[in-house]
Amino acid sequence: MQGRLWSDGQQLQKSLQAYIKMKNKFSKHWKASSQPRKQRKYSANAPLHIKRKLLSANLSKELRKKYNRRNIPVRKGDTVKIMVGKFKKKSGKIISIDTKDSKIKIEGITIKKQDGSKANVKIHPSNLQITELNLNDKKRIEEKSNKKTKEEKK
Repeated sequence: MQGRLWSDGQQLQKSLQAYIKMKNKFSKHWKASSQPRKQRKYSANAPLHIKRKLLSANLSKELRKKYNRRNIPVRKGDTVKIMVGKFKKKSGKIISIDTKDSKIKIEGITIKKQDGSKANVKIHPSNLQITELNLNDKKRIEEKSNKKTKEEKK
């Protein structure tokens, strides 16, 4: 019995599983698409080192002028302001970052659960604005003046 061929149903199921695996792979050669489904697929199937870069939030106007950048990947300890949603205009420090889910937990932003306990709300970084950076790592970002001096040395 073991030497017999699979039935048609089993063979179809195996080929479908192979097709699904093939479609879920991440493409290194993907440039851009105007189709939202392809954009979602790219970010959902991206490896963690690329998802980390997608976890970027806009900088406030003062920080934009200071660092000459529009956005930067968020880190634990950054102070952020929520721009969209139920908790709009509230701010707090980042407690944790979930790279796999592309979500961030902020200190003081909680909801009351059905059993009465409180839980931190996970928010996507596109809905946040960084108001203060955690500069424990000096290599994280350079000021505008530092970039000019480096260019002059060259």
